[in-house]
Amino acid sequence: MSVTPPSTRIWWNEPVHKVELIWIVVAFLWGLTMFFTMIWWHAVGKQNLSNEAYRVQPAQYAANVDKMVAAHTVRQEGAFPVVHPPPGSDVYLMGRVYMWWPMLELEMGQSYRLHLSSIDLQHGFSLQPLNINIQVHPGYEMVVNVTPTTSGTFGIVCNEYCGFGHHTMTGRIYVTDTT
Repeated sequence: MSVTPPSTRIWWNEPVHKVELIWIVVAFLWGLTMFFTMIWWHAVGKQNLSNEAYRVQPAQYAANVDKMVAAHTVRQEGAFPVVHPPPGSDVYLMGRVYMWWPMLELEMGQSYRLHLSSIDLQHGFSLQPLNINIQVHPGYEMVVNVTPTTSGTFGIVCNEYCGFGHHTMTGRIYVTDTT
């Protein structure tokens, strides 16, 4: 209810004030500009990951991770195995309360298919300092083609709140220069 209601209750027949019309046109043009900018940026911005998503049973995904860990573990860091899979292979990383498991050791300049999934809750995969962010859901397997271009140690942080231990949910990817 307005303070001063119009004399006729058929508001859509009332003339639109010039200032309101200008703002409607500006808002419409801005909306179109943003819409087409998003399409353009999607095509030329190079920010979109080459990823695939599949349905997966959490127990089956955990078995795939365990199989990779058993075949390619090179050392332990505390309770975490460090896995060095061969270049070109499928690499599995599992989110679970409250860790990313296992730690990975990849070779610079080599391509890998990185599989990401969770076996319990929704988690976020944030690779720092590269600022790669992917939501990871139980029951879905995300596959990202990666080719590391710089060597070093990269941290993985969960950026989706997953419970009391969320702030401790981290992981690590080592990229080695084999040249």
